Amino acid sequence: MNLSSERLYMKKIPFYKMQGNGNDFILIDNRRGVLQGKNLTGLAKQVCHRNRSVGADGLIVVVPSKKADFKWRFFNSDGSEAEMCGNGSRCAARFAYLKKIAKKNMTFETLAGIIHAVVNKDTVRVQLTNAYGLRTNIAVPLDRGTRTGHFINTGVPHLVYLSDHLDAEDVDGVGRKTRQHEIFKPGGTNVNFVQIDGPHRLRIRTYERGVEGETLACGTGAVAAALIAAALRKVSSPATVMTKGGDRLVVSFKREGEQFTDLHLEGKAEVVCEGMLYI
Repeated sequence: MNLSSERLYMKKIPFYKMQGNGNDFILIDNRRGVLQGKNLTGLAKQVCHRNRSVGADGLIVVVPSKKADFKWRFFNSDGSEAEMCGNGSRCAARFAYLKKIAKKNMTFETLAGIIHAVVNKDTVRVQLTNAYGLRTNIAVPLDRGTRTGHFINTGVPHLVYLSDHLDAEDVDGVGRKTRQHEIFKPGGTNVNFVQIDGPHRLRIRTYERGVEGETLACGTGAVAAALIAAALRKVSSPATVMTKGGDRLVVSFKREGEQFTDLHLEGKAEVVCEGMLYI
């Protein structure tokens, strides 16, 4: 069987590949059931593989919603389904606008709640659900001693380690040990290493749960970093967060005591390519 005839027996699925500040995603419009009968966990593992398929940090599947303009299902590259992804949410919003699924001002449904988004010319701004679970000064025993971390959930769980030498951090090594630490069982946590460069400026490196490695950016991690820094009275809104990939995310919020509300994340969300997946 040659390649042309083999493709006749393969299902063709339209997709976009998009990236937001270095986080890349495959997006599929499944409102009409193009993925009917597909195991989405297995599909995410397959199409996110960087050697055997398109490759991405995650898969976003758009489905109908009775509460908002659309609903998404978000899968990490390891096949695990996540409640929320900040950079993914911005890509999903631009995708929905380009595909005429929603207007520039939109809402969409996630496992973390309803997300509000505004699509601008160069950036997308999303309003996230309120953060919760703030805990500061957590002693985390590691192989080379105990390190102090700070925890908050910004749709998904995040631990923040403050750092004076961000470029020298062993993000994969320390991140892996922390992500799987018994303190954060059963779900584990994302792990962020954050250097404060001023009252409105941070730098960040993130070990992402589900990707199981360092990524070029993490939207919910950027929000977590800004909120933790604010809780420690080192940063105030708005905060510019510089990512590993060299891009910037802008985080704004309101603070009332130890509560944070009106959380916004803004940054670029761009189409890389579009085409057909042969499944």
